[in-house]
Amino acid sequence: MAEHHLNNEKPIFDKPKVELHVHLDGAVRIETIIDVAKRRGIKLPAATVVEMTHLCTLREPATLTQFLDKFKQYMHVIAGDRKAIKRIAYEFVETKAKEGVIYVEVRYSPHLLANRNVDPIPWNQKEGDVTPDEVVKLVNQGLKEGEKAFKTKARSILCCMRHMPNWSMDVVELCKKYRNEGVVAIDLAGDESLNCENYPGHVKAYEEAIRSGIHRTVHAGEVGLPSVVREAVEVLKAERIGHGYHTVKDQALYSELLKKNMHFETCPISSKLTGACDPDFCKHPVIRFKEDKANYSLNTDDPLIFNSTLETDYQTVKMYMGFTEAEFIRVNINAATSCFLPEKEKKDLLNELYGAYGMVQNTSF
Repeated sequence: MAEHHLNNEKPIFDKPKVELHVHLDGAVRIETIIDVAKRRGIKLPAATVVEMTHLCTLREPATLTQFLDKFKQYMHVIAGDRKAIKRIAYEFVETKAKEGVIYVEVRYSPHLLANRNVDPIPWNQKEGDVTPDEVVKLVNQGLKEGEKAFKTKARSILCCMRHMPNWSMDVVELCKKYRNEGVVAIDLAGDESLNCENYPGHVKAYEEAIRSGIHRTVHAGEVGLPSVVREAVEVLKAERIGHGYHTVKDQALYSELLKKNMHFETCPISSKLTGACDPDFCKHPVIRFKEDKANYSLNTDDPLIFNSTLETDYQTVKMYMGFTEAEFIRVNINAATSCFLPEKEKKDLLNELYGAYGMVQNTSF
């Protein structure tokens, strides 16, 4: 995906950045989709980059169904193809390096990119020979090669899907198997109305993650009620919350999480286009997080679907939410402090940021 800015001036925050919430399958380049479709002999609904971009992106706030429909336009092209899976991981690191990101955690569901040992096989694919395990290997290779080429450190988070509890134990086992090869955490994504008490498969997987020392994040409070956030924290023992905007509607829970220094992975442009928040950015919960000095980060979520870059998210919060350079520094330090790297690597990352920001190391962060 070509990087674009709202204007052509230099970036709003022209210093190293950290990103913690971005989906690999929502960050594919349109050019790559067209290229892979051609190689695989798959007919796309549109032939040009402009037309495909139009089909794959949202321009107005949408429903969950409309949002998920965008993935159906192209996921069948990438899924089940070894070269394509490795390529999107490699290109992802290149894109992030261009955006000034020095450390990124990228997430994906291994099952949604597979076509074997997965029930049901996604995207109407025929059964093939790419298993979820092999997907993880391929993504790890792509990220590793990207890191070497572009000097941006990339790690991954494996997603369980709320509507597919039968995949979740597989996911935690893959987290354990590849924990020394780039996989740093487990996530739970999908329709928040499917709460965990009715889907014990997720609870079991997260209990295993806790037992095995696997880091945990959960999509919660994006479009769902604060009770989903409470469940993520109390039942799944989440260490970070994906989005979390609606937490502010439950003052007791919000205060509790502020005290705990819980990290919220916020995605401003995403939250408008998915209908998660009021489309008026001036009323966004991130403003509350900022005022309360909450522990949160700024992220893109699905830059392909939102036709955005990290720069457009930064421009948006500066323009509508009163962000200053000091707040950009604070959220990036927060992101580094809350990342899932081992302690020694986390310390190195923080030191790199302190150096770039001209700060004396401050142990109060």
